[in-house]
Amino acid sequence: MLPGWGRNGRAVQVPRILGTRTAWTTVGDGEFFCPGCGGDRNYQRLTGRRRFTLLGVPVVPRGETGPVVECAACRHHYGADVLDHPTTTRFSAMLRDAVHTVALAVLAAGGTCARTSLETAATTVRSAGFDDCTEDQLGALVEALAADTGRVLGGPCGASLAIELHEALDPLAPHLAPTGREAILLQGARIALADGPYTPAERDALATVGAALTICADDVTRLLAAARTPS
Repeated sequence: MLPGWGRNGRAVQVPRILGTRTAWTTVGDGEFFCPGCGGDRNYQRLTGRRRFTLLGVPVVPRGETGPVVECAACRHHYGADVLDHPTTTRFSAMLRDAVHTVALAVLAAGGTCARTSLETAATTVRSAGFDDCTEDQLGALVEALAADTGRVLGGPCGASLAIELHEALDPLAPHLAPTGREAILLQGARIALADGPYTPAERDALATVGAALTICADDVTRLLAAARTPS
């Protein structure tokens, strides 16, 4: 509607002669992280057909539009790429699994699984969300990992372990701020340092962690050095 003026000087609404209207069709639904609401919400995935309107009546097709994602709460529309961002629940699970995988990799690289390293690793993993994780469970998993892969404990980070690290960290890294990525690396570094200085195998494993988290080699070196300095 367009504004106009009546004889009494008051604004009146004049019908819009030409316009466009979109008819939306739902093609899917689910849960996503809504950037407008700032949390997990239900959504509908929509495609639309546009038409020219004459005096508000659809008359001529103008083609398709979308797809778009409509938040069920705020009703805002977003591009389909918004679904690439994990939900809060999914993100927490990804972070928990990543920390667990890093802890196992560093313990396997350390070789001896000293009690101090196991305690540090278990505390780290529990803080990430595995509330019932124990030192004995981690020790058993490290031994099982070595038996399954034929890897010698304390040896360099092998191909199978590197693949596991990348599988856990690659999907997570794009959704973490630089400080978040550095925090995961530093957690691994503290596990390695719990029983003494880094071994070459531990440095190799931590370098693989840094690469999977897209931290450049110079920053990995800096962070590993910083972890040795008591705070």
